[in-house]
Parts: sequence; C-alpha cells; structure tokens
Amino acid sequence: MAAVAPFEPAVTEAVAEPSLDERICQFLVARGRLKETDLARGRRLHEEDPASGSLVSLLTRLGLVSEREMADAVSELLELPLLSAKEFPEAPPANVQTSVRFLKHHHICPIGETDDEVTVLVADPADRFPMQALELATARKVKLTIGLRSEIDDLIERYYGSGRSAMGTIVENLTDENNRSEDDIEHLRDLASEAPVIRLVNLIIQRAVEQRASDIHVEPFENRLKVRYRIDGVLHEVESPPAASTAAVISRIKIMAKLNIAERRLPQDGRIMIRVQGKELDLRVSTVPTAYGESVVMRILDREAIVFDFHKLGFTDEFLPKFMNVLDLPHGIMLVTGPTGSGKTTTLYTALSKLNTADVKIITVEDPVEYQIEGINQIQAKPQIGLDFSHALRSIVRQDPDIIMIGEMRDLETARIAIQSALTGHLVLSTLHTNNAAGGITRMLDMGVEDYLLTSTVNGILAQRLVRRLDLPNAQPFEAMPEVIREYQLDRFTDERPIRLYKPGSTAANPTGYFGRTTIMEFLVMSDAIRRQIMQHAGMGDIEQQARAEGMRTMFEDGLAKSLQGQTTIEEVLRVTQES
Repeated sequence: MAAVAPFEPAVTEAVAEPSLDERICQFLVARGRLKETDLARGRRLHEEDPASGSLVSLLTRLGLVSEREMADAVSELLELPLLSAKEFPEAPPANVQTSVRFLKHHHICPIGETDDEVTVLVADPADRFPMQALELATARKVKLTIGLRSEIDDLIERYYGSGRSAMGTIVENLTDENNRSEDDIEHLRDLASEAPVIRLVNLIIQRAVEQRASDIHVEPFENRLKVRYRIDGVLHEVESPPAASTAAVISRIKIMAKLNIAERRLPQDGRIMIRVQGKELDLRVSTVPTAYGESVVMRILDREAIVFDFHKLGFTDEFLPKFMNVLDLPHGIMLVTGPTGSGKTTTLYTALSKLNTADVKIITVEDPVEYQIEGINQIQAKPQIGLDFSHALRSIVRQDPDIIMIGEMRDLETARIAIQSALTGHLVLSTLHTNNAAGGITRMLDMGVEDYLLTSTVNGILAQRLVRRLDLPNAQPFEAMPEVIREYQLDRFTDERPIRLYKPGSTAANPTGYFGRTTIMEFLVMSDAIRRQIMQHAGMGDIEQQARAEGMRTMFEDGLAKSLQGQTTIEEVLRVTQES
C-alpha cells in the first residue's frame, strides 16, 4: 500500500479541510463509540496542553475510547490493515536502525521493509511527526498498518528489549522484599497502594474488557497465582503475575471494592465502579478463603452494552408471541429457570422494560441489583440485617404495586408470599434453579407449595441456557452426515436440501470462531391438561410430554434449529444441554 498522504508535509491549505484528528473523532461519534460530551472534554484538555500529543491519543489515554474501538475506527476510516498480535512478524526488519526510546515514546514499530518503503505499525496515525522522522531517517517512504497501542508496546519490548510483556515489565518492579509479610496489614495496605500493583490490577481488568470477558477469576495456589477470564461462558487461562505478588494483588482488589483487607477468614462481597477502555463498568467482587489465600471473582457488568431486546437475546418470531401472551396477563406468576449464569436475570429485566409504562408500578427485590432501570423501584436485599426476599416482599405488597419481580424463589416462605400476591391481583416474575421448564413445577411442589395454589397462580415457565454464537462471517458451512440427520431428526427444522450445519472458522483476531452468546429456550404454558397432571402429582417426564404434545419445543430442539440457521453449532448445544 502506498504511503498515506496525510504524513507528507502540507504545503498549501487554502481550503480548511478537517484534520485527520477531527475526522477520526467524528467517525467515532457517528459510529456511537464516542459520546459528544466525552469528545468536548477531550478537546478542552487538549487545548489546555497541546504538547500532550494528538487528540486521538489523548482520548485513548483518558479511557474515553477503548484501544480496540480506536484501532477499528482508524482502520476502517483510512482503509488501512489492522493487525492483531498473532499476525506480527517474529523478528524486526534487519535494515531499519532507529532509537528504541523513539519507538517507545511514539508507540510505533517497524515490522517490514522493501527497497522503497518501511512498513510501520502505529496506533495513532494522526501524529504526523514520528512518520516524517522515520522517512528522513530511513530515506524511504512509510507504509502504515494499524495496531493496538498495548500490543505495539509489547512488540517493541519483544523486538528490542528483554522480551517481557507489559505485565512482565510491571512485575519486575515488585521485589521479594516488598512481599515479605502477609500478616502486616499496614504493610499490605501500603504495598497495594504502590504504582506497580495498581498498574498490574488495572492491566488485568483492562485485558478482560478487551477480550469481552464476563468474569475475572484470581485464584492463589501453592506456587502460582492463576488468572482466568470467562469469555462467552468458557474459562480461558491468561498470563498471570508471579506467586510472590499474590497478597499485593488481592489486597489491591479488596481496597478497590472497599472490603476489609484484614479479614481473610470469611467470604466478602463488594463492588467496584470503574471506567475502563471508554466503558463505565460495574464490577461485583466476591472473595472466599481457600487453602493458599483468598480466591477472588469479579463479575463485569457493562451497563452501556446491555440491550433489553428479546430478539437479540435469542427469542424467535415463532416463540416471542407465546411468551408475550403470558406476560400480558394481568396477574399470576411467570417463572424463568436455569442454572447460574444462564441469562435468567437479563430475560426478566427485558420483560420488565417492556412492561414498564407510566400507568404501571413495578417493584423488584434483588440480590444484587444488577442494572438500574428508570421508572422501576428496585430493592437491594440485605440478609445480614434481616432484609431477605420474604421480609422485603411483605413490605412490597403494602406499596400498591402492579408488578413484582423477585430475584429468586429460594424458600417456601418466599414462594407462599409470591403466590398470595398473585392471588390478590399482582403479576409476579421470578427465577428458579432447575434444569428444564417442567422441573420448575416439581421444584415448587418439593418446596412445599400446595398443588391447588400452584395450578391457580403459575401461568408459564421459561427454561433457558446460553450457547456461544458463531462468528458468522467466518463460520464454515458443511453438509450434515446422514447419520447425524437421522439421530437428531434435523429434517424437522428445515426445508433446505441438502441440510447444512456450521463449524467455527478460526482467525487470528478470533481463534475460537465464536463471538458472543445467544439463548436456547423452552416455554411451558400452563394448560388445563397440565393442571390436571399437577393435581394428580404426575412426574416431570409426564408433564414435559404433555407440554410437547401441546406444541412446546424443548431447549435441545431449539438449539438444533438455531444450529441449522448458523447461529451456533450442534457441539455447543450438546455442551450446555448434556444430551446425547
């Protein structure tokens, strides 16, 4: 690719065209990746200190735009290739001699050469000076490729330094002397407040956000500190700090979450509000004592990313009307079931957002309140002071609500108050931990709920799981084998011939071939036939068989249909439903 024109000295500028800086900023705003208010703030700070570099780099340093979003925008706007770390050459070009300090200062790195030009990896093409300086130093034109600033810094260290990553460079400053005493609380507090530890924890969180992780697991073992990210529901181990930094890292997280760093014998829960990579994040922190220290899990809630839309959750056009019919009933109970992390709460929030109108009063009791929704009264349960679900519910019914949402039916007392609320004209939404929709009925019976109360209040039970969604542009279709078609009766779900399935296509940018998750679900609607079975104390299998006879599609069948549409794979459906 030819050298990019903006880096050649501008001799005539009779027409005041927008600068490259400005074009990139406006592009980010137009794509919804940068807020106008954040851009105004960045401009103001840039005017106060013009020597701080380009506006583009300042926005990234301030965390108003993530490195990934900036790189994507620059690549698309300037039509320049965007390289990931796995695509970088193993060694630097042999005939490009330049100062390593210069490369580090400007975050650029040569990665290739010809007789006429030098290929350079840059994060900020709006900064013209380093490109012009490199053209003069090499007497060749510069060909640009785009990369993430952190990955460029790691590459410079790999090419010209000791080969350490950014984490390795930070860890170098954590000496054994600094980690000598884990029982000295004041020493731990001081250590957790030092710059290397702060940067180390910030880097762990930043990389989790870049990789779209939903959870960060920090787990101490005898000879190592393990860090893992849960990405699209699957745990991946990543580069970890040395075991010597365990106490400092965990103490830093506890300080950020406003937890008691002196208490290491009991579990603790906290919360961190932080801005990372241009995103306002809410981190829910949980610590538990283990044999070699405290294990920490941080649940990442990106409030800006959540979209309460049924179709984006995985509800199909055939499925949604049945669900909305039950949701629109004036009173009764609607349950969502599934294991932890199956998206139950998000489904309930989406339902509430649809029901949330000016003429309806909605009250929720949750533990914890994950997302704030304007117009809904949300109560945070606090069992330690006696405010559990059942106690909160007693007060809620005196607040004259139309709709009540209970975070989870954990015991008989909570279930009975919910049923009483439904009988007195309220719509009640809640969750249960069961494997399927029919299991929700047997679970409530096992809890001690009377069968006649159950049949007169429960309107519907939704069961769901989350499966990884295929990165469709790279997914690879293939013709299904006859044995697979017969085993899973795939011809029930499509008229297309031949029947095609899909497998993930691995790329350097996305090695797994999956991107995000979608829902597979089944919805049991309470009918007279099912009510009769409940009164006769029929088993879970009989209730499910009756529901299927009335048109219910099981989660497994929903997953098969979505695998034929290219949304996921059969292997992924089998992984979460455990059917064979």
